[in-house]
Amino acid sequence: MILHEHFDINQEGHLTIGGLDTVELAREFGTPAYVMDENAIRGVCRTYRDAATRAFGADALPLYASKAFSCREVYRIAAEEGLGVDCVSGGELYTAISAGFPASRIYFHGNNKTDRDIADAMDAGVGTFVVDNRDELHALSEEACRRGITQRILLRITPGIDPHTHRAIMTGSVDSKFGSAIETGQAMAIVREALSTAGVELVGLHCHIGSQIFDLEPFSDAANIMIRFFADIQKECGVSLSELNLGGGLGVRYTEYDREIDYADAIAKIGKIVVGFCEENGIPVPKIILEPGRSLVAASGLTLYTVGSVKEIPGFKNYVSVDGGMPDNPRYALYGSQYTALIANRANEPRDYRATLAGRCCESGDLLGENMEIQRAERGDILAVLVTGAYNFSMASNYNRLPRPPVIFVKDGTARVVVRRETYEDLIERDI
Repeated sequence: MILHEHFDINQEGHLTIGGLDTVELAREFGTPAYVMDENAIRGVCRTYRDAATRAFGADALPLYASKAFSCREVYRIAAEEGLGVDCVSGGELYTAISAGFPASRIYFHGNNKTDRDIADAMDAGVGTFVVDNRDELHALSEEACRRGITQRILLRITPGIDPHTHRAIMTGSVDSKFGSAIETGQAMAIVREALSTAGVELVGLHCHIGSQIFDLEPFSDAANIMIRFFADIQKECGVSLSELNLGGGLGVRYTEYDREIDYADAIAKIGKIVVGFCEENGIPVPKIILEPGRSLVAASGLTLYTVGSVKEIPGFKNYVSVDGGMPDNPRYALYGSQYTALIANRANEPRDYRATLAGRCCESGDLLGENMEIQRAERGDILAVLVTGAYNFSMASNYNRLPRPPVIFVKDGTARVVVRRETYEDLIERDI
């Protein structure tokens, strides 16, 4: 096992995913290519679903935060595993609906929903809008009243938590583009406004403090603040809200230096905390919604590349260049994200060679990582970067006019394409 149980090494010394030889997968499907283990995804879905039921009751609902990885097949899996879905754009919503996902189990997010987004979501019968701000509240009210319907909503609230994560993925502080802050009084103001606004039914609140969090203390703090706010609403407005969405954010092990989180245990502990806070504040335990994204799909995946050139600069560093890079994985360029990489066709050999993994773009920042430990590389080798199932495909671009890679799912000894590789023809299809 390498980091996660679905990564291993076979008798030929090759890296495997879900028991399939990655060197053979590279030969069959080409590189670069995203490869994901479907059983791994389903396993974490079931862990969240079962743990949430035990911790919060039968009505608890984990939502798949689809910004982590969005394609038709992942929505089909989420539906089959009994999850809801969190969509943050019209495109994600369209993809989910086109895959047959039940609209009633979709929660529609976004800090700047357009009028078209709102209309399209209502046309689709989306179950719940997560309303970010006053402007959206009134736009939503106007459209609902025009249609003669009442739309279920949650309000996004910022609890003022610093989860000690990367600033770019920290979303629960007062100074955030998302939601209304409790600390400034804006949260209570928008609650009062929503309760008196026509065409909407305020059923609960949402918060999300950030991503890639390994400690439970920030979640405990957020739950405490949100439940006390529920109690304040009950006292000041005479209304008992019935849903609390605690967001997502539990971390994923990308390298051997990252901790491994037992998600079932973490959810159980959060459950005890939430129940305890509700008892202390004299309110019934609301329906609890969770929004895992990264933790459902990240570890399931890897990306396969072919090594092109190896450049050694004596006294400085070594460069290993591959046929992908920043366009298929921009996370190192954006966040300095750390990964584990190895030469897939010599995975049984020591990773005793340090190199900067460079992409093929005409851009000095096009790197997958620096000073990384891999096996000594040669032109034609297959290089694998592990734990790329989240925020790689979904953030991919066509920079330098490069076609985006395919997505390959492996399951029970077979591999299949769920998103085909882009072609040069695809790149010019919309050109006039």
